[in-house]
Amino acid sequence: MTKAGTTVRTADPPTPAVRLPRRRGVELALIVLAVLLSVYGYCAVGFARNGTVPPGAAGYGAGLGVLALMAHLAVRWRAPYGDPLLLPIGVLLNGLGLVLIYRLDLETPGDRAAPTQLVWSTLGVTLFIVVVLLLRDHRVLQRYSYVCVVAALVLLTLPIFFPAVNGARIWIRIAGFSIQPGEFAKVLLAVFFAAYLAANRNALAYAGRRLWRLQLPTGRVLGPIVSIWLLSVGVLILERDLGTSLLFFGLFVVLLYVATGRTGWIAVGLLLASLGAVAVGWLEPHVHSRVEDWLHPFASIEAGQGPNQLAQSLFAFATGGVLGTGLGLGHSVLIGFAVKSDFILATAGEELGLAGLSAIFLLYGLLVERGYRAGLSLRDPFGRLLAVGLASIVALQVFVIAGGVTGLIPLTGMAMPFLAQGGSSVVTNWAIVALLIRISDSARAQYDGEAIP
Repeated sequence: MTKAGTTVRTADPPTPAVRLPRRRGVELALIVLAVLLSVYGYCAVGFARNGTVPPGAAGYGAGLGVLALMAHLAVRWRAPYGDPLLLPIGVLLNGLGLVLIYRLDLETPGDRAAPTQLVWSTLGVTLFIVVVLLLRDHRVLQRYSYVCVVAALVLLTLPIFFPAVNGARIWIRIAGFSIQPGEFAKVLLAVFFAAYLAANRNALAYAGRRLWRLQLPTGRVLGPIVSIWLLSVGVLILERDLGTSLLFFGLFVVLLYVATGRTGWIAVGLLLASLGAVAVGWLEPHVHSRVEDWLHPFASIEAGQGPNQLAQSLFAFATGGVLGTGLGLGHSVLIGFAVKSDFILATAGEELGLAGLSAIFLLYGLLVERGYRAGLSLRDPFGRLLAVGLASIVALQVFVIAGGVTGLIPLTGMAMPFLAQGGSSVVTNWAIVALLIRISDSARAQYDGEAIP
């Protein structure tokens, strides 16, 4: 509009706000698919073994479906912006783990683990629902970081007072009931590391002296967290639980790198890990024997003593080929007592083949990626570090176990997340998924209703 030679412009309309899609329908559809795939695997085992559908197929499908539906309703109510992929991935991996354990139970009728694993899975989903319903804001955990670290150290110390099992003191067994406290301690330590590094990230990145290209923090800042890490790793070495100690070390280095942005910490971490692995491998007989098995997996065969567990695992992967022998048609039970725990990935490799094994690894990779995505989307440093730490726990655990059973690295006794037999492990992994969903809900909710830039 022009008036007396002056141009007057009307004001631009306000920028519309964006309502982010919640995608709970997508989550429900994926959960239904995950349950159907698990039931199909259960039925496939029955057809392969007996030519009929297993008598408990309907109950298994109904039970898994009800658990998944309850978890979905909790997310829909309390975490409507949560990542829609995390829960379906957990359901599918847990369901596949139950199928593999049930399949191995058919070879060991005197040692049935699937019913117990189903009970632990129910407890894990229950804990998932409790965390989603009661933890309204992940930042509350930052207030209890020192409580978490004390509880973690207590849990790590308790197995010292109980007898060793298979050369390691990592279990508490009372009246036939057993738990592995280190599984719960790893989540508590992740909370502590995230809280401490978030509160001191500037001092860690810029204070102190400079050594070559690495900016060293002051001892006053780095000392407490290094002391906690050394204490936890020392206890684990005393218990001969080298797998969990390696996991804690990797978690510490990853979070220190994310908090400071200094790539030099990765190099320092790799150097220290290599030196520590060499030292423990030579000085600890239990670990040294595993290193020898890794270097010479077929030595027992050449000596006329038959294949050891690692050799049987490699045979199982080789037999599976690209498409596998089919569920229920493998012979991985020849691995021995650890076939349902440490070596359950060998059963998946033999009966599902390279294609099925790749799909499993893609599921783990997607779970870790969504955890990283949620953390990087947050504005608060504690939530960012906690999400990265929890996702890194899964990533490191999968790498250590898969590398051990395939002969890539020496074998360490740990449970494959969701797949392997182990109640403490499956409960802890459901807690990790719950925390990641809570964090992803906060990450997306903070942008809901904001104006388009």
